[in-house]
Amino acid sequence: MNLHADWIVPEHLPPGVGAVVTTRAGGRSAPPWDTMNVGNAVGDDPQAVADNRRRLAAAIQARPVFMRQVHGVSVADLDAAETAVEPQADAAVCRTPDVACAVQVADCLPVLFAAPAARGVAAAHAGWRGLAAGVIEAAAGALCERAGCAPRDLWVWLGPCIGPTRFEVGRDVLEAFGADPRRPDAARFRATQASSDAPKWLANLPLLARDRLGGLGVSQVGGGRWCTVLDRSRFFSFRRDRVTGRMVAAIWLRS
Repeated sequence: MNLHADWIVPEHLPPGVGAVVTTRAGGRSAPPWDTMNVGNAVGDDPQAVADNRRRLAAAIQARPVFMRQVHGVSVADLDAAETAVEPQADAAVCRTPDVACAVQVADCLPVLFAAPAARGVAAAHAGWRGLAAGVIEAAAGALCERAGCAPRDLWVWLGPCIGPTRFEVGRDVLEAFGADPRRPDAARFRATQASSDAPKWLANLPLLARDRLGGLGVSQVGGGRWCTVLDRSRFFSFRRDRVTGRMVAAIWLRS
């Protein structure tokens, strides 16, 4: 592989599996999408986006399959799907070598999964809506079914997302996760000074994802330590900038 030096490679990758998360660096998009924007629905020059996606494919030596993400729980089967058209889904599973499950993010949490003995991989786009609705459980279940393993056998990695000091949410988010707004767990939802009369909390998205994984019995979990909002030079952030690009988290089986 010939990855850009600023891109993130997950630690302790299982043998036979490749994974990466791009940053803002290494592409050709102009401001405010500078430079490695892979999102084709954010107002960027389509030719620049296509070139950035080609650069990604060349760097990882695999074919990334992007999705039309809708904050849901559908899982695209990249072994069976016609991948010339982007499937509408928020997770993908694959057992075909050199085909990468690709998740676009700019504050939402990318979750990457690998089954033991390189029997399959999966990726999930976990904003708070998808996370609360069960996108992690859907992705893990699809991978375990195809790879013939249990959730406890999976390797899982959490990529960059909006961090726990910047993710301000309202009562609806707490209620979506079954938290009582009168007595929330401060590690997951910390009360903050609201800019209006409505109460607000700071949500810990990586910890909420770890809760979901722990509920499945998954113990091999890494990552989850980068804040997209705080690191302006490295990461795209929709909440911070509104008009911005998208990074990609990709995972694949090596041939």
